Amino acid sequence: MSHWAVPRLNIYLRMLTWQKKSYVCEDASEVTLSGIAMLPGVGVFGTGTTARVLVPLLQAEGFEVHALWGRSEEEACGLAKELGIPFHTSQSDDVLLHQDVDLVCIYIPPSMTKQIAVKALGIGKNVVCEKAATAVDSFKMVTAARYYPQLLSIMGNTLRFLPAFVEMRQRLLDGYVGEIQVCDVRVYGPSLLDQSYGWTCEDLMGGGGLHTVGSAIIDLLSYLTSTRAHRVHGLTRTFVQQNGLIRGIRRVTSDDFCFFQLLMGSTGSGGVCCTVTLNFNMPGSFVQEVMVVGSTGRLVARGTDLYGQRNGSNGEELLLGGNGWLGPEVKEMPLPHLHGLSSMVKALRQSFQAHEERRSWDQRPVAMASTFEDGLYVQTVVEAVKKSSSTGEWVSVEIMSKEPDPNQNLCEALQRNKN
Repeated sequence: MSHWAVPRLNIYLRMLTWQKKSYVCEDASEVTLSGIAMLPGVGVFGTGTTARVLVPLLQAEGFEVHALWGRSEEEACGLAKELGIPFHTSQSDDVLLHQDVDLVCIYIPPSMTKQIAVKALGIGKNVVCEKAATAVDSFKMVTAARYYPQLLSIMGNTLRFLPAFVEMRQRLLDGYVGEIQVCDVRVYGPSLLDQSYGWTCEDLMGGGGLHTVGSAIIDLLSYLTSTRAHRVHGLTRTFVQQNGLIRGIRRVTSDDFCFFQLLMGSTGSGGVCCTVTLNFNMPGSFVQEVMVVGSTGRLVARGTDLYGQRNGSNGEELLLGGNGWLGPEVKEMPLPHLHGLSSMVKALRQSFQAHEERRSWDQRPVAMASTFEDGLYVQTVVEAVKKSSSTGEWVSVEIMSKEPDPNQNLCEALQRNKN
C-alpha cells in the first residue's frame, strides 16, 4: 500500500468518529438502556490492504479493535502501532481466546482461512471472513456454521453491500428489465501479484484473478439474479509468469486472464446466460462493469454508479450515483470494493447495536451478506471453471453434500494400477 493512502484514510475516519460521538446519543436506536451501544470487541486477522482499510472503518463506526494477528511479530507490531490497536501477536490462539474479542474478521491467505474460521466458531466467536482456498475447506466452514447457528458467520464479499448493487437487485425484483436473460461482466485492472513471491502467485494457494476477483463476481451474479449456475465453461491463462521481482526458478501459476460462461437458473432453454471477462494485464485505472439485460430493458453498474435503460427509450438514465464515499481513495483497493466495505461495516454496526449482549446480532441489517453456504457454491463454481479450462468442455456444478474421503484419490490410484 502507498505510504500516504492509509494515513489519509485514518485521519478522515477519525474525524467521522468524533462527529459520530457528537450525535450518537440523539438516536435512541443506537444506544442500550445503559446509554452505550453494545458493540462486540473485534479481533482482526491480517495485515494486508483490506485489514489496513477495515480497522479504521470499524473504529469510525464505534467498534473497538482489541487485537491484531500478523504472520510475523514485526508485521503485527508495525500495523498495530499505526492503527492504535492495543494488542498484537503472531499466534492465532492469542486473538481467538482474547477475552474482549467477540467478533473475528479474517483477511489472510485463502489457504489459512478455514482453520481460523472453524476454530473461531468453535470457541464461540462471530466470524466475518474471506474465501477459502478449496471447496473442501469451504465445506468444513459450512459444517461449523451449521453447528453454531446462533453465531454470525458471513463471507466478506463487499460487492453485495455496494449501494449500486443493492439498488440493482431491488429494481430487478421490481421488474425493471422484465425477464432476466443475459448478464455480462467485465473487470479490467493492473496485476494482482504482490511485490514478492507469495500466495498470490500460486494457483493452488488461492491466487489469481478467477479466485480473487472472479469469486466475488460469481457470488454477485447469484445475489442479483436469485439463481445459481448449473453448468460452466471457462478459460484461464497466465500471461505473466515472471517479472522483475519474480524470476529464476520461480514462476507464477495463478491466472491473470480469465473468461467464463455460466448457465444459471432453469436447466432447459430458459434461464440466464452469463459471461464474465477478467483481465489483469492492464496498468492504470480499475474498470468494472456489470450489465443485466432483460426482456424490457437493461441495468448497468459502472464502478459505483447505476444506470438503466428501458426498451424504446432514447438513452440511459442515471438511477444511482456513487457519491456516498467522501473519503480519500485507496490506491490498492478499487472504489467499488472500498465503498462496499464501508457499507458492510455500517451494516454490522446496525446488526449488533440493538442488543445488550455483545455476541447477539440481528440478521436483518446483514441479510444481503453471503453465507458460508454461498461461499461453498462459489468455490465449487471456481473449481468447475478451472476444470473446464483444462478439459475444454462444459462442466456441471455439483455442490458437495458430504466431506470426501481423504484417502479417495489414493484408492483410485491403487485401483488404476491393478487394472
